Amino acid sequence: MTEIRNKKENVKMHLKDLRQNLKKMHLAVTNELIVPQPDDVKSLIKKMDQLLKIIESR
Repeated sequence: MTEIRNKKENVKMHLKDLRQNLKKMHLAVTNELIVPQPDDVKSLIKKMDQLLKIIESR
């Protein structure tokens, strides 16, 4: 049971981090008309892939 709880908390943490990063990126695009740097987008994609691995490991 603890392993499942740990995985849920890990997923929550990843989702919060992704959400925060995406919100910052969105605000930069909409308010400041700044296109995100390719490395920033790649970093978010990498984080999403890590999250997907955690979810699929169930």
